[in-house]
Amino acid sequence: MPKNYKYLPAITGIFVTCLLISNIIAVKLGAFGSFFLPVAVIIFPISYIFGDVLTEVYGYARARQVIWIGFACNLLAVLAIWLGGLIAPAPFWNANIYGSPAEAQKAYDAILGFTPRLLTASFIAYLVGEFLNSFVIAKLKIATSGKHLWLRTITSTLVGQLADSGIFILVAFIGVLPNDALIQLIVTQWLFKSLYEAAATPITYIVVNFLKRAENEDYYDRETDFNPIALR
Repeated sequence: MPKNYKYLPAITGIFVTCLLISNIIAVKLGAFGSFFLPVAVIIFPISYIFGDVLTEVYGYARARQVIWIGFACNLLAVLAIWLGGLIAPAPFWNANIYGSPAEAQKAYDAILGFTPRLLTASFIAYLVGEFLNSFVIAKLKIATSGKHLWLRTITSTLVGQLADSGIFILVAFIGVLPNDALIQLIVTQWLFKSLYEAAATPITYIVVNFLKRAENEDYYDRETDFNPIALR
């Protein structure tokens, strides 16, 4: 009989929420000193932290389920935003702010609109990055006999975030930006996100230790099927 975990729904909810918020606010480029990054970097790395927590406590199979739940929720959000954009605006909608509903519609499209190329880049990068992150932490847990959590979380993040940043930037902007700019964007995002998680390591320890005690679980993926599209 499958084990009933008390906190798994909450962890799943936080993971999915961080993913959805990051995709919405990623349209804004922020200035972080002399670096310019999508403001999603303030929250997207949290999804990797909770991805670490999921795999460390509940195992790869549970993390795989949550990763696909996040993908499905993100797809639903994209479809809802797209359909909302197709509906004709009311004649009085935000006219006092933008001057006319047509201008308000342009603002909606500019902030919430997606291009197929950016969507493709985002979806592929998310799946590859998250599954690599989960796979690495699961394998390292066995290799280290459950010791040195910091080594597992940081290493898995370095691998997963490099794949995520590299795939997204290349698929989204190759042929649009110079190669030097592409490399700079990839390295900057990768280092920022990785340092973010490294700084959050003490919090990760607190959350992981609490969940292991509360759930009476500390899963080791010794016989796990690591196929990312497996149903179980």
